[in-house]
Amino acid sequence: MSRLSVYDPFAEVFPELFRGLVAPAKAAAGQALEVRVEVKESPSEYNVSAELPGVAKEDIHVEIDGNRVSISGEVKRESEQKEGERVLRSERYYGSVARSFSLANEIDESKSEAKFDNGVLTLKLPKKAAAGGRKLSIS
Repeated sequence: MSRLSVYDPFAEVFPELFRGLVAPAKAAAGQALEVRVEVKESPSEYNVSAELPGVAKEDIHVEIDGNRVSISGEVKRESEQKEGERVLRSERYYGSVARSFSLANEIDESKSEAKFDNGVLTLKLPKKAAAGGRKLSIS
Protein backbone atom coordinates (compact mmCIF):
# COMPACT_ATOMS: atom_id res chain seq x y z
CA MET A 1 0.00 0.00 0.00
CA SER A 2 1.44 3.39 -0.94
CA ARG A 3 1.82 6.10 1.65
CA LEU A 4 0.47 9.62 1.10
CA SER A 5 2.41 12.64 2.24
CA VAL A 6 1.83 16.38 2.08
CA TYR A 7 4.14 18.22 -0.29
CA ASP A 8 5.69 21.29 1.32
CA PRO A 9 7.73 23.25 -1.25
CA PHE A 10 9.37 25.36 1.48
CA ALA A 11 10.52 22.43 3.63
CA GLU A 12 13.84 21.93 1.84
CA VAL A 13 14.72 25.51 0.92
CA PHE A 14 13.42 27.46 3.94
CA PRO A 15 12.76 24.93 6.70
CA GLU A 16 11.71 27.33 9.48
CA LEU A 17 11.26 30.71 7.79
CA PHE A 18 7.85 30.19 6.15
CA ARG A 19 6.55 27.33 8.27
CA GLY A 20 4.51 29.66 10.53
CA LEU A 21 2.73 31.22 7.55
CA VAL A 22 1.15 28.00 6.30
CA ALA A 23 0.75 26.18 9.62
CA PRO A 24 -2.27 26.89 11.83
CA ALA A 25 -1.88 29.57 14.48
CA LYS A 26 -0.24 28.25 17.61
CA ALA A 27 -0.91 29.29 21.16
CA ALA A 28 1.84 30.21 23.58
CA ALA A 29 1.66 26.69 25.02
CA GLY A 30 2.40 25.26 21.57
CA GLN A 31 -1.06 23.86 20.85
CA ALA A 32 -3.17 24.66 17.81
CA LEU A 33 -6.07 26.96 18.61
CA GLU A 34 -9.39 25.28 18.03
CA VAL A 35 -12.78 24.94 19.62
CA ARG A 36 -13.47 21.35 20.60
CA VAL A 37 -17.18 20.62 20.79
CA GLU A 38 -19.31 17.83 22.24
CA VAL A 39 -23.00 17.79 21.26
CA LYS A 40 -25.58 15.64 23.04
CA GLU A 41 -29.22 15.33 21.97
CA SER A 42 -32.31 14.58 24.03
CA PRO A 43 -35.88 14.54 22.71
CA SER A 44 -36.43 18.19 23.70
CA GLU A 45 -33.00 19.87 23.46
CA TYR A 46 -29.33 19.83 22.50
CA ASN A 47 -26.58 20.17 25.10
CA VAL A 48 -23.31 21.56 23.75
CA SER A 49 -19.99 21.68 25.60
CA ALA A 50 -17.23 23.71 23.93
CA GLU A 51 -13.67 23.99 25.24
CA LEU A 52 -12.33 27.56 25.04
CA PRO A 53 -9.19 27.62 27.19
CA GLY A 54 -7.59 31.02 27.59
CA VAL A 55 -10.66 32.91 26.38
CA ALA A 56 -12.30 35.42 28.72
CA LYS A 57 -16.06 35.23 29.25
CA GLU A 58 -16.48 38.74 27.81
CA ASP A 59 -14.72 37.72 24.58
CA ILE A 60 -17.05 34.81 23.72
CA HIS A 61 -19.84 35.26 21.17
CA VAL A 62 -22.57 32.71 20.40
CA GLU A 63 -24.95 33.16 17.48
CA ILE A 64 -27.95 30.99 16.66
CA ASP A 65 -29.61 31.16 13.26
CA GLY A 66 -32.27 28.50 12.75
CA ASN A 67 -30.38 25.24 13.19
CA ARG A 68 -26.89 26.79 12.79
CA VAL A 69 -24.80 27.52 15.90
CA SER A 70 -21.66 29.69 15.71
CA ILE A 71 -19.20 30.06 18.59
CA SER A 72 -16.33 32.55 18.41
CA GLY A 73 -13.87 34.08 20.82
CA GLU A 74 -10.83 36.31 21.10
CA VAL A 75 -7.72 34.76 22.65
CA LYS A 76 -5.28 36.98 24.48
CA ARG A 77 -2.35 35.23 26.13
CA GLU A 78 0.64 36.90 27.68
CA SER A 79 3.56 35.39 29.50
CA GLU A 80 6.52 37.33 30.81
CA GLN A 81 9.48 36.26 32.91
CA LYS A 82 11.67 38.89 34.55
CA GLU A 83 14.92 38.79 36.41
CA GLY A 84 15.52 42.07 38.18
CA GLU A 85 14.96 44.87 35.65
CA ARG A 86 15.78 42.92 32.48
CA VAL A 87 13.06 41.04 30.61
CA LEU A 88 14.49 37.64 29.78
CA ARG A 89 11.50 36.28 27.88
CA SER A 90 8.17 37.72 26.79
CA GLU A 91 5.54 35.78 24.85
CA ARG A 92 2.27 37.19 23.60
CA TYR A 93 -0.46 35.75 21.44
CA TYR A 94 -3.58 37.47 20.17
CA GLY A 95 -5.98 35.77 17.82
CA SER A 96 -9.48 34.51 17.30
CA VAL A 97 -11.06 31.09 17.29
CA ALA A 98 -14.39 30.13 15.76
CA ARG A 99 -16.53 27.07 15.18
CA SER A 100 -19.88 26.68 13.40
CA PHE A 101 -22.06 23.63 13.01
CA SER A 102 -25.59 22.72 11.99
CA LEU A 103 -28.03 20.65 14.03
CA ALA A 104 -30.89 18.51 12.75
CA ASN A 105 -33.64 20.67 14.30
CA GLU A 106 -34.12 24.42 14.57
CA ILE A 107 -33.26 26.00 17.92
CA ASP A 108 -35.58 28.14 20.04
CA GLU A 109 -33.28 31.16 20.58
CA SER A 110 -35.54 32.75 23.20
CA LYS A 111 -35.20 29.77 25.58
CA SER A 112 -31.50 29.03 24.96
CA GLU A 113 -29.05 29.30 27.85
CA ALA A 114 -25.25 29.70 28.00
CA LYS A 115 -22.85 29.21 30.91
CA PHE A 116 -19.05 29.59 30.99
CA ASP A 117 -16.97 27.99 33.73
CA ASN A 118 -13.26 27.05 33.84
CA GLY A 119 -12.72 27.34 30.09
CA VAL A 120 -15.80 25.30 29.14
CA LEU A 121 -18.83 26.90 27.48
CA THR A 122 -22.06 24.96 28.09
CA LEU A 123 -25.06 25.66 25.89
CA LYS A 124 -28.61 24.42 26.51
CA LEU A 125 -30.42 24.69 23.18
CA PRO A 126 -34.12 23.73 23.24
CA LYS A 127 -35.58 22.48 19.98
CA LYS A 128 -38.32 24.50 18.34
CA ALA A 129 -41.68 22.81 18.39
CA ALA A 130 -42.42 21.42 14.97
CA ALA A 131 -45.29 23.11 13.25
CA GLY A 132 -48.13 20.65 13.19
CA GLY A 133 -49.76 19.79 9.92
CA ARG A 134 -53.27 20.98 9.27
CA LYS A 135 -55.95 18.76 7.81
CA LEU A 136 -57.96 20.46 5.11
CA SER A 137 -61.58 19.68 4.67
CA ILE A 138 -62.66 19.09 1.12
CA SER A 139 -65.79 20.89 0.02
